[in-house]
Amino acid sequence: MSERLPASLEVAAIMRRATSEGGFATILHRGDPDRGVISLMIAERGVPATVLERQLAADFRYRWASVPSVAALEPSGWRDWVENKSRIDPDCWLVELDVADAQRFIAETTAAG
Repeated sequence: MSERLPASLEVAAIMRRATSEGGFATILHRGDPDRGVISLMIAERGVPATVLERQLAADFRYRWASVPSVAALEPSGWRDWVENKSRIDPDCWLVELDVADAQRFIAETTAAG
């Protein structure tokens, strides 16, 4: 199994990256500081683009994967998803990012593993 940064440190780095590129970042639900699923709700200038989750792959490495069922929701559906996700999994981290170029941010994030 691969080593992983504490979730709180990884979330802080992602948020800093988004804000350093002129975007906005906020924590919608603060999970376990060391572990827990990290979900990124990525928007571009207020328009939802996708949701990425850090998931353990079959080769026991963590990778970012899109959650298409959530990405297809209307903005009000995202709010319901946040409430349900945080209730079901209190250890999860839910982070909202609003960036200038969502596709580039997503590509760079998923390429980093």
